[in-house]
Amino acid sequence: MSSNGNNFKITNREKDVLEVLWNSDSPLLASDIPKINSSLSISSVQLALRNLLSKNIIEVADIVHSGTVLSRSYRPLISREKFFSNEVINSFKSLDRTITTKNIVATLLNHEKDEANTIKELEKLLEERKKQLSQEDKKEKEE
Repeated sequence: MSSNGNNFKITNREKDVLEVLWNSDSPLLASDIPKINSSLSISSVQLALRNLLSKNIIEVADIVHSGTVLSRSYRPLISREKFFSNEVINSFKSLDRTITTKNIVATLLNHEKDEANTIKELEKLLEERKKQLSQEDKKEKEE
């Protein structure tokens, strides 16, 4: 997926369409989306789908018969978790550099329901990251 790691700038309307796609178990036609979210008109859905396609956030999953015509069905290329993680990272990057990663993690942990379990999971992630960095250092020294 070419959108991996990009800064996804999307409108609220595009986010509404993306939410409908994320909540669906299967690809959707443009005409299905306003039926699911009645605050969306078909014209705004079509515009949002074109924009999301151009940003590589969604893809055409298939071309299917819809009545007597052929229609595109759409599905997201990025998960909700990845999308919102990216938004948080981009917001963090734009903050004043006096706010450190350590401060952000500490604040997030204070708001965590199962802090002890989250700490265990973070410790595992940190160990994996240390191994990865160590391997990268070895490769650089070999070159």
